[in-house]
Amino acid sequence: MTFKEALANEDWVVTCEVAPPKGVDMTHVLEEAELLRGKVAAVNVTDLQAAAMRVSSLATCTLLKQQGIEPIMQMVCRDRNRLALQSDLLSAYVLGIRNVLCLTGDHTTLGDHPDAKPVFDLDSVSLLHAAQGLIDGKDLAGNELESVPSELFLGAIVTPCADPIEPQIYKLHQKIEAGAKFIQTQAVYDVGAFEAFMKRIEDVKTPILVGIVLLKSAGMARYMNANVAGVTVPDDLIKEMAEAGEKDKQAKAEGKKGGHKVKTSIEIAARLIRDLKPLCQGIHIMPLGWGHHVPAVLEAAGL
Repeated sequence: MTFKEALANEDWVVTCEVAPPKGVDMTHVLEEAELLRGKVAAVNVTDLQAAAMRVSSLATCTLLKQQGIEPIMQMVCRDRNRLALQSDLLSAYVLGIRNVLCLTGDHTTLGDHPDAKPVFDLDSVSLLHAAQGLIDGKDLAGNELESVPSELFLGAIVTPCADPIEPQIYKLHQKIEAGAKFIQTQAVYDVGAFEAFMKRIEDVKTPILVGIVLLKSAGMARYMNANVAGVTVPDDLIKEMAEAGEKDKQAKAEGKKGGHKVKTSIEIAARLIRDLKPLCQGIHIMPLGWGHHVPAVLEAAGL
């Protein structure tokens, strides 16, 4: 069953994210994706995440497809104009890629090439319009296609714990009207806030997959609170990670094996998944290099 079919069947699904390497050795990303085989409905591939130069999402998705793993190609508007974006959508389709997550993208000043010139010819909503136009048989200039990518399955993102939330809700409706057929969210750590968000969008019938970022440390949690808009890690979770970090330090000082932070991170993620499951149609896990721990998270969550 494909990712699209699972959502249409109203199954509860899991997706996970992998990041292409900064270099040409694809061994690690392919091995990480292999660990997810049979455990997730599809694997997202980031597109120059955080404006850092890497192997493309398109190339990585193609390799995953060849490996028999269904990819979701992320596509950002930062680096390409409308000609290149539409061309890459067609190219992805030719290579057998059907799922596309449309994003605006982080500004280049946040990445490893801060002097790079950003494009932003389109944003996430207009990229969805462009992709839907291709499905309907015309490009953005109104030219008819000789053949159409009829099975493209388009997605978008939302930040459900943003404050204020109204702009996110407004843009969510815009994205759905533009062609988004599934939604993946930014990281959620506050179940109550997400439940309140879902009550605000009861009219939305598009499947929503809640984002879970694996916490690696209390410092990471504090950094997200200070620097990632719309993401709030509650104090009790920060305390859990801080206590785990202290146990690891003590174990190291005593020459013993640690692993408390990893164990606690897995427990927190599994607990969030169990609590969020009744509120959504799936979970999207963003492991940020800890993909090898995702099977343990899913097992702990009872999935």
